[in-house]
Amino acid sequence: MPRAERERQMLDAAVLVFGKRGYRAASMDEIADLAGVSKPLVYLYLNSKEDLFSACIRRESAALVDAIRAGVRTDATADRQLWEGLTAFFAHTAERPDGWAVLHSQARSGGDPFVAEVVAMREEIVAFVTHLIAEAAREAHDNPELAEREVAGLAQALVGAAEALAGWANGDASVSAKEAAATMMNFAWSGLGNLMAGERWSAR
Repeated sequence: MPRAERERQMLDAAVLVFGKRGYRAASMDEIADLAGVSKPLVYLYLNSKEDLFSACIRRESAALVDAIRAGVRTDATADRQLWEGLTAFFAHTAERPDGWAVLHSQARSGGDPFVAEVVAMREEIVAFVTHLIAEAAREAHDNPELAEREVAGLAQALVGAAEALAGWANGDASVSAKEAAATMMNFAWSGLGNLMAGERWSAR
């Protein structure tokens, strides 16, 4: 079997085990058995448990970002791009629940090296959403009033809400990716639409 294919099998097995058990509780023996290889071969290919977990994070991060970007038509309006990006996000996390568990929960509890990998992935998604919100402001106004800091904060809030909603959607098989995306759009875009129109909430 070609090395790349064998390594893919190992990573597939590792994502499944890490996603269910977490980094500390996962066993290299279980990963090797699931991949149908010997434990020494896993070490030969991927050096250590830490390196294996990092490789899983990098692969799942890249797959998620690629899925979101592939799902968005760049010639669509900003709200349509956000809808398509959210739908792609929820579809991907539903199709790869163990990969999402590795990224969203297990990596964060594994320690600093792993958290840094996930933060880099999240920052890329936040930058993408920031761009969409800024584009929406430009579409709404020739001279948008939304400050750069405000746009960045809205993007952070939106991504955080989507991450939380993915946990809910993945826990209920009856919730489709489109339903989850529509929930997010109803939650976020309506509020953004008011903001674009200059209707800000005030504590007064």
